[in-house]
Amino acid sequence: MNTISNNSVRQADSKHTYNTRYILGISFISALGGYLFGFDFAVIAGTLPFLQKHFLLDSYWEGFATGSLALGAIIGCIIAGTVSDKYGRKPGLLIAAAIFALSSLAMAFSSSRNIFIGARFCAGAGVGMASMLSPMYIAEISPAHIRGRMVAINQLTIVLGILITNLINYTLRNYGEDAWRWMFGLGFIPSALFFAGALWLPESPRWLMKAGRDTQATRVLKKIGDTDFVNESISNIATSLKGVATTRYADIFKKAALPAVLVGIGLAVFQQLCGINTVFNYAPKIFESIGASQDDQLLQTVFIGGVNLAFTILAMLLVDKLGRKPLMLIGAGGLAIAYVFTVILLGRHSPYISWFLLASIGIYAMTLAPVTWVLISEIFPNKVRSEATTVAVLSLWTAYFILVFTFPVLFEKLAEKSFYIYSAICVLGFFFIRWKVKETRGKTLEELEKASKW
Repeated sequence: MNTISNNSVRQADSKHTYNTRYILGISFISALGGYLFGFDFAVIAGTLPFLQKHFLLDSYWEGFATGSLALGAIIGCIIAGTVSDKYGRKPGLLIAAAIFALSSLAMAFSSSRNIFIGARFCAGAGVGMASMLSPMYIAEISPAHIRGRMVAINQLTIVLGILITNLINYTLRNYGEDAWRWMFGLGFIPSALFFAGALWLPESPRWLMKAGRDTQATRVLKKIGDTDFVNESISNIATSLKGVATTRYADIFKKAALPAVLVGIGLAVFQQLCGINTVFNYAPKIFESIGASQDDQLLQTVFIGGVNLAFTILAMLLVDKLGRKPLMLIGAGGLAIAYVFTVILLGRHSPYISWFLLASIGIYAMTLAPVTWVLISEIFPNKVRSEATTVAVLSLWTAYFILVFTFPVLFEKLAEKSFYIYSAICVLGFFFIRWKVKETRGKTLEELEKASKW
């Protein structure tokens, strides 16, 4: 019996009826992993001024303490790939939630620099798992015509996590030398909520069919769409999985998958090396260089979080209308130009630098930030999606570590001219997107696989 209720609506651009409330509900719960990603990503910006004094961090250790999150994320991606392929997407999300909770407390109670870095490394493992599993899970349960918006929910929760964390950091800034402990420790609360919500999630129907559990897959699909949708999805998934018993990482380097994998890796690396995360993670350091007080430095992180949220919402409205490729081109070109003005204004210690840094954040939030995750969740064949996504996200976190580890040293030696490097990378990224990335809007994952000639 079809379980679609009166909560469902018929989409004007679709031939099927969908239970949109259910789809939204499971997408938002899965995307709580994105919120915790945002928390662990942003909390370091507010705590660095305290950590520098408490643990006597020089530029090397400042970069390593920040970048240790990425090293943990690399391990988390490997864990997520293994767990999600063998046991399913849901168990991976539950493990990520537990890691988030425990690492938040461990960072809060750290008694030395090395213990703190170890705890942040563990937090990174949770971030790595969530960064891979949340968008992949959402893509696998979403109908094609709203998949971009649904996957972008993950980016929305990331930026909500960044904004709320920045607000909390600013609120706690005058709570004494141990304010940083509260900033980290409060991450336990959303972690516990994520774990509780993930218990309710259904397993991905695509993973269920890959595991030979067709009856359960059908049951999940009936909660998502009408009978025609269920039958069509079952047929398409079965066709895409035909002849595949097990997959290995070596399979992603075969001729059929390799072009898409290389594009995915390129997009992932570019999203980080474009340089914008130096602003997210080191905003206090950048504003300190033009004489801003500590209060003003932390206030700027709140403005950054607000702009990030507003433009992410705009991206959600555009990604399924304007398309993926145009937004990516706008992002690469826009950042290349914005960074040139950033160099000029930082060099003059101009107060207008805030506006250009906020403009850069807005460009990134509307384009490269969400759309890269959407594309990574879409472009890989069903039979190697888990393995290919793992490799792409591993590449992303490796690039993030290189970026945040090198920035304090680069900024110490080159100051504002560091941003010329990121501008040049954005120019290269623009041409990579123009020549190598194809539009994926409005196609099912199986249609993309059939037509895939990257």
